[in-house]
Amino acid sequence: QVQLMESGGGLVQPGGSLRLSCVASASIAGIYVMGWYRQAPGKERELVASIHRGGTYYMEAVKGRFTISRDIAKRTMYLQMNNLNSEDTAVYYCSGAGNLWGQGTQVTVSS
Repeated sequence: QVQLMESGGGLVQPGGSLRLSCVASASIAGIYVMGWYRQAPGKERELVASIHRGGTYYMEAVKGRFTISRDIAKRTMYLQMNNLNSEDTAVYYCSGAGNLWGQGTQVTVSS
């Protein structure tokens, strides 16, 4: 089974940027849809963005600030996050095909 591993989280000031990466242990070419989810303390996990052969999806709160992409050759999916604010603080998880999950990476936005 393909394993996913996130990296790139950390502490950033409001207005700052981070790029998350999700590396797969095997090819992701056959995974139709991949996505980034996040879960803040006391809240349910929510879909932040997804990417498939037909295009991309973004939740309303991150439109214009976040960009999802993937490099099939590198077996990697990315989430470029710009103009971060405190509401973006959460553990971010990458997911593939709805049943593959990484361990999560913490993103904290604070001054």
